[in-house]
Amino acid sequence: MWDGVTGGLQALLAASIIGLALRSYFAKPKLPHGVRLPPGPPSLPLLGSALAVDVSEPWVTYKAWGSQYGDVVYTQLFGQDNIVINSEEVARDLLEHRSHNYSDRPKLATNELFGVDWTTALMRYSSRWRLQRKIIHQSFRQEAIPPLAPIQAGKTHELLLNMLEYPQEYPKHFEAHSGSVIMSVVYSYEASRRHDEMIERATSALELSMKEMRPEVVAIFSAFPSLLRLPSWMPGMRLKRVSPLVKRLMSESMETPFAYTQHGMAAGSVSACMVTDHLLKLDESDGDSTSMKEAVKESAATAFGAGTETTAAALMNFILVMILYPQVQEKARDLIESVVGTKRLPTFEDRSSLPYIGAIVRECLRWRPVFPLAIMHASVESDVYKGYYIPQGTTITPNLWAMCHNEEKYPNASEFNPDRFLNPDGTLTEDTVSMVWGFGRRICPGRHLAEASLWSAVACLLSVFKFSKAKDESGREIEINPRWHGGLTIRPVQFPCSITPRDAEMDLAALQHLIKVSV
Repeated sequence: MWDGVTGGLQALLAASIIGLALRSYFAKPKLPHGVRLPPGPPSLPLLGSALAVDVSEPWVTYKAWGSQYGDVVYTQLFGQDNIVINSEEVARDLLEHRSHNYSDRPKLATNELFGVDWTTALMRYSSRWRLQRKIIHQSFRQEAIPPLAPIQAGKTHELLLNMLEYPQEYPKHFEAHSGSVIMSVVYSYEASRRHDEMIERATSALELSMKEMRPEVVAIFSAFPSLLRLPSWMPGMRLKRVSPLVKRLMSESMETPFAYTQHGMAAGSVSACMVTDHLLKLDESDGDSTSMKEAVKESAATAFGAGTETTAAALMNFILVMILYPQVQEKARDLIESVVGTKRLPTFEDRSSLPYIGAIVRECLRWRPVFPLAIMHASVESDVYKGYYIPQGTTITPNLWAMCHNEEKYPNASEFNPDRFLNPDGTLTEDTVSMVWGFGRRICPGRHLAEASLWSAVACLLSVFKFSKAKDESGREIEINPRWHGGLTIRPVQFPCSITPRDAEMDLAALQHLIKVSV
């Protein structure tokens, strides 16, 4: 059902029907002898299987197709070959073991329109991408994360103060928290605890681009880039109307913090961070300094965008499930008290002693994966997998939703149950839900930083606060009907809740003291 597509956009589709028919006809892949395309849903001559997709939750449609057709599903969407992968095993076979052929991204017309074609996560496979990837990996490799613990702990403590003073602004606090960690690590920028202008502007740019780059809209304009030549005032051209604003905001979110760090380096007022580390190396090298500096700038902005969205959305999920599953919250709180006590906050030194908190973090990432369809890959050359032909240039969609809700691996997958990540002796299993971070050469390089930040925030929030249903004027609990913002990522729509200190005598001074003795 394509009810989410505007009437104006539907009209544009109708106007493009002849071009679509020709494209579909000439784009039919010619199969080598002895192979066949993977099975898939019925395909209309003009639209392919587009009308069968629920655009509000395409990952659910794809999972249903997987139940009917198998782990590898072939479909055409507007003349473009698409393979949906519903199995973690298949994803690893193709995207990791054959990464040389599946590390590309599809060409999307909206990337240039929105001014995000420089983003490492969306960039096509190239020498420019490899350079950016190397820069990011050097800064966020696993062994580089422990020295960042003081920064993460400090930002978690600021989050606690914000939650105590303004509990109903919790979505903004999560954005500020995740953004401030990245800004400090990447740019040595110390954000204001609340309403920091640089973080709010960068977050607004990110939110707007995520909202507008809905999968169905991206698919339409990428299939018919000529539609982008139409005037912005025409019905269905909202994308073109908002693109100048998005492009400007995205450019500012890249340029402004980078300029801050450069000025700070000249004045000697910034500490070591991702940008300073790489710019100092650049000064000592004899290479192309201009292109290298651009690569550092683009890599830094990519790190902010990827890290902020994932952590903030996961923390929204955390609050939601603590209210929906109060027994999990109380068990976690009891375990924290038994290990840490009540005279200080949990620290990273307690991490190995609190595996249940690690299990909660993993389950938050699995229960509602922030990127349910990951970010699409593309095949560089044609390939054959288990007798199935995958044409050159095919869009490869890893359905993380299906993998995270695989009933064989995760029984009662729709239920939030951290115990699924614990061994009988209470230690963490080897399942780190690594698939939520992507696959192969495209795996998220910031995953170790994100996991550590999430652990710190979850442990400290549970130590200080109780999360419960809000009550109406009559004292009755307000039931939560969870809804999610859609787009490239999903996160819960803000819901009414009660966030109160576990210690009835906890005030700002008491919390500040608790933070002080925990450092």
